[in-house]
Amino acid sequence: MSSRLPRFNRVSPATPLELTERDRTLIRLVHRHRFLYSSQIIKLISGSSQQILRRLKLLYHHGYLERPRCQIDSYHKPGSRHIVYGLGNKGGSFLKRELGSAFRPVCWGEKNRAVGRIYLEHALLVAAVMTAIELACRSANLRLLTEQDLVAPGQKPAFRWKAEVYNRVQIGVVPDRVFALEYRNQVGETTRSYFFLEADRGTMPVTRRNLSQTSFYRKLLAYEATWSQSLHKTKFGFHRFRVVTATQSAARVKSLLDACSELKRGHGLFLFADKSILTAPDSILLPMWKSGRNGEASGLLD
Repeated sequence: MSSRLPRFNRVSPATPLELTERDRTLIRLVHRHRFLYSSQIIKLISGSSQQILRRLKLLYHHGYLERPRCQIDSYHKPGSRHIVYGLGNKGGSFLKRELGSAFRPVCWGEKNRAVGRIYLEHALLVAAVMTAIELACRSANLRLLTEQDLVAPGQKPAFRWKAEVYNRVQIGVVPDRVFALEYRNQVGETTRSYFFLEADRGTMPVTRRNLSQTSFYRKLLAYEATWSQSLHKTKFGFHRFRVVTATQSAARVKSLLDACSELKRGHGLFLFADKSILTAPDSILLPMWKSGRNGEASGLLD
């Protein structure tokens, strides 16, 4: 296949593609993260970067992967750009055969082609945090468990719930991601720490006058109510949890910490960091986060 194929117009290949085991891993990986840059895929998959890029291109032109068209605007700006990949229709069919009823039937190609720039940028921030955590876990010999690992075999992850605040207001909670870190504690016992991830691009107001309106403080209230009412135990069997928020800037971190200080309790549930934490992914587990308890430094396993 020519290396000069168009980036965002699929060309019907002349010969069928026989999926390799690495191809299958690439498809599973892209689906797990929803969207990934090619550079992130290269970090997560072992092997030659040129070979991986070649297979990604083949998987796109054969319909297994998709390249969301809303990223085209980035290619009019100076500098090099890594291509973003999502799941294509053939990739969805492959996963349906592999996972059976646990895999939701969706027209993935159309779904991913239709995403807007704001949604894509949010999804990519989520993927950046999860990629950094996965790479750090590999270095630290920790086990990372994602949503599918935290439900019974064959079940679909359903980490969404409602929490009641002020004894009257029901607030829906849908974390951007749910994950756990499994490790051995100081006495050699296997233990898990559970986390809800919020990726904050700074587009949502920190506070609003009315709880019926979306705000980040409203999210904090819902998570605090989840903890105080032990919903994490009754709904998911988590013994405890923390909420990690990755946001755009140090100034935004301060605003979120100020909002967190307004809570009556549960401040230690929350950890905040700006996206500069992603530049050194090996340290993302370390005390690079600011705790909602007086902004003190904290690591994910503290």
